[in-house]
Amino acid sequence: MPERPSVLFALESRHIPLLFPPEVMARLTALADVDPGTVVDLRHPAAVAARRLLADTEVLITGWGCPALTVDVLDAAPKLRAVLHTGGSVKHLLPPEGWERGVLVSSAAAANALPVAEYTLGMILLAGKGVFELRERLRAERGFVLGEIHPHIGNVGRRVGLVGASKIGRRVIELLRPFDFEVLLHDPYVDRAEAARLGVRQVPLETLLATSDIVSVHAPATSATHHLIDRAGLASMRDGAVLVNTARGSLIDHDALAAELVSGRLSAVLDVTEPEPLPASSPLYELPNVLLTPHIAGSHGNELRRLGLIAVEELERLLAGHALRHRVDHGDLHRVA
Repeated sequence: MPERPSVLFALESRHIPLLFPPEVMARLTALADVDPGTVVDLRHPAAVAARRLLADTEVLITGWGCPALTVDVLDAAPKLRAVLHTGGSVKHLLPPEGWERGVLVSSAAAANALPVAEYTLGMILLAGKGVFELRERLRAERGFVLGEIHPHIGNVGRRVGLVGASKIGRRVIELLRPFDFEVLLHDPYVDRAEAARLGVRQVPLETLLATSDIVSVHAPATSATHHLIDRAGLASMRDGAVLVNTARGSLIDHDALAAELVSGRLSAVLDVTEPEPLPASSPLYELPNVLLTPHIAGSHGNELRRLGLIAVEELERLLAGHALRHRVDHGDLHRVA
């Protein structure tokens, strides 16, 4: 690859100022021939090809709003060597022909995992402090008894069950270490030895659901994980248990979950749902034991800078002849988000 490769943006232009603030953009333009104001819309590859924008492109920086790169796009970019994705999933970004041509693909999933894990940690700690019940009690009573001890709350010795040792799941494990939690893990790709290295106890999903005080979901959405937490699994959860989902709504049987939540037996923190967003008629909007947030756990605002910075750092590695730190291998696509 030349010392200054030709780089082209293929993502929603409105995200570029947050992904590449001035100091990050300056680092990028020092490395490559790139026009910060030129963004291609690959939904219309024929029009892009006619402008010959792809003809000399060696690196595509993609992100939210970029469609799958079709064979037509690949044919219009014969010099393409790498796709640096500023989003998370690249599962559907490249067709088989792209992988066969040896195009390198990198993802910013590791950077996007950080705010999701932070959100999860915050919700786990708040759940252990009984915020659902006590918030509603405070609202109803318009006051409280100063010094009253609440004997059923607290985070010492709580059992937290994590479903999935994804990048996010592993970061949650790291963040939980300073606290006095017992952490269980269910992940079919993690054996007991690796779980021990992570400092968690690997258990079957049935055991995790039935014995955890707080369950947090971090598995990818695949055909194998559709409704991974089903009606029977939800029914097995302890009375008063809390379910946190920052992964995908499809991992949980939402009809069964809604029934459990309406009954008041469980509580939930849901940043994702099925469908997304929920219909206006959903009872979950009004339930006191449900905290709904609008898909905010992932990168937003100033957190997007990390995603752009990963793309720049990956380009630096390419130019130095080093392996990509966040490369995605085609053989792993079946088990990642």
